[in-house]
Amino acid sequence: MYLNIIIFPLFGSIIAGFFGRFLSGKGAGIITIFSVTLSCILSSLAFYEVGLACCPTYIKIATWLDSDLLQINWGFCFDSLTVTMLFVVTFISMLVHIYSLEYMKLDPHLSRFMSYLSLFTFFMLILVTSDNFVQMFLGWEGVGLCSYLLINFWFTRIQANKAAIKAMLINRIGDFSLALSIFGIFFYFKSVDYAIVFALAPQYSYYTCYSFFNIKFYVLDLLCLLLFIGAMGKSAQLGLHTWLPDAMEGPTPVSALIHAATMVTAGVFLLVRCSPMLEYSLNILFIISIIGAMTAFFAATTALVQNDLKRIIAYSTCSQLGYMIFACGLSNYSIAIFHLSNHAFFKALLFLGSGSVIHALGDEQDIRKMGGLRKILPFTYSIMVIGSFALMGIPFLTGFYSKDLILEASYSVYSYSSHFAYWLGSLSAFCTAFYSIRLLTLCFLSEPNGSRFLILSASESNWLIGFVLAALALPSIFIGYLTKDLFVGLGTNFWGNSIFILPQQLTVLDAEFIPLFFKLIPLFLSISGSLLSFFVYFNSNWNKLLFYLKISMLGRKIYQFLNKKWLFDKIYNEVITQNVLSLSYYFTYKWIDRGLIESLGPFGLSTTILFQVRKNQLWQSGYIYHYSLIFVLGIFIFSLIYLFHLFSFKIFSLLCLSAILINSL
Repeated sequence: MYLNIIIFPLFGSIIAGFFGRFLSGKGAGIITIFSVTLSCILSSLAFYEVGLACCPTYIKIATWLDSDLLQINWGFCFDSLTVTMLFVVTFISMLVHIYSLEYMKLDPHLSRFMSYLSLFTFFMLILVTSDNFVQMFLGWEGVGLCSYLLINFWFTRIQANKAAIKAMLINRIGDFSLALSIFGIFFYFKSVDYAIVFALAPQYSYYTCYSFFNIKFYVLDLLCLLLFIGAMGKSAQLGLHTWLPDAMEGPTPVSALIHAATMVTAGVFLLVRCSPMLEYSLNILFIISIIGAMTAFFAATTALVQNDLKRIIAYSTCSQLGYMIFACGLSNYSIAIFHLSNHAFFKALLFLGSGSVIHALGDEQDIRKMGGLRKILPFTYSIMVIGSFALMGIPFLTGFYSKDLILEASYSVYSYSSHFAYWLGSLSAFCTAFYSIRLLTLCFLSEPNGSRFLILSASESNWLIGFVLAALALPSIFIGYLTKDLFVGLGTNFWGNSIFILPQQLTVLDAEFIPLFFKLIPLFLSISGSLLSFFVYFNSNWNKLLFYLKISMLGRKIYQFLNKKWLFDKIYNEVITQNVLSLSYYFTYKWIDRGLIESLGPFGLSTTILFQVRKNQLWQSGYIYHYSLIFVLGIFIFSLIYLFHLFSFKIFSLLCLSAILINSL
């Protein structure tokens, strides 16, 4: 049963990819949907058996690599963390497959698209079920490859090409760091198996140092830092986040799959999986909490001024990932996974709901050209309201139970990093509420601003898309309430040994006893942000006030700063990339390649030979006395060489004879 969970999506991908032209797009889609649905059903059974019945399963299939101390097996680990991820990934993937069958039905390459989706799911399942770092890295690279293929699915569009290449290159930085950490883990622990590495981690906590770039590090600090940089690339943390908004160039189902269940959740999963190492590296936990909080705030403020429907939701994903990361930095791994699973449902709902809006408006994505859709698309409007309210953390919806718990737990830790994360997270909640209500207002509640023809021709999608949205709306409302006690309840033994937290760093209980004022601040800020956004975009006087603030000197500077995404792309493109290219051209190409190497290498050699050949041509004068002179000079030179050789040989013989005589005396 357990192995079939992984094999079924691969089977569907192979059939759709290699035989799609014979099956037609719809036939390939039905096969992939059937395969992923079987995997989802089996994942549900595995969740019951492993998570609820407490029967973790470990499977060793065969030896993959065996070289001296390096032994890597094809092995699979099914513990509570794994089966939770399995259910989330397969459930979201199943609904995205069903949605894609209708959404992409007019695309001539539907079979290829469905094949890529199933392959994406397969590699994500490999990543979460592996029992060693190398096999996990296989799945890690696989989801990166599939993200490139899916973002670049419409490969005739230049923006899709650029976005896919950007995603691949940015992730290469994180992947290189993760590969270095795996090399370091094998170098010190002499194994890459989770069980062995995590068991030996306390032995390397504070007394083993390593010199890296001439800087002394504790071994675990260095390894955990490299692991975190790898997670930053996949989970789009500050600095390596720039690929995430551009990934919107792919089809909408791709955005839902990448941002909800796969790819971006891989970094969070890696940190939670490596909790036995991170717990003994407090310095890196401090860095993780700071970076996560800054990411949450950065993405929330950037989303305030975005006008592309999918980009707003993409930046909200980046912000929510920041919450998960800084929860890991504060040792609240169970809360991070709780928020990850909750976020997957309502973020998939938001993306697929936005796809329904875009589909109805003839691929229009600018929210300034929408409006008045509440009466035209009532079902989609209700779906987007549910998803947005869950994202905002409105009480008793799914997002409320995990998002507020992260902030409460962060305030309960008595450290500068935790309080820094709490206040930035609370401000991010205000911004999240503001841009969520802004999205709803401009899309559905305001007066129509778009093309009259598109507005009048808009209509609800068919029953298949409606079924998928309804299936996601229910968990977006109830799943947080139903699973809170199971995942993060006091005294729950659900996680077992899959998550390790040092006793002195357990803060879930302390979160229950923080002052009520600090518990209500995130809720108060969320309500304030939503009311402010509603008044600004609904009331003409407030709207004029916002306009005058925007065109003022300070307002224009702030708006440009946020609209240009905190200038990260500008710095990367104009400061770093251009200078590196200029240095490469002038130094590497012109000085070294064209200068030093060609002067001393083939170009210099050919020039010297040609010069000497031209000189030799002058000797061919045709006069016999010139040839006689050269002949005599040649004989004279060779005679001198022979005499010198003979004389030196005699001297060498005399020296040897003298040495023998002296030795005999």
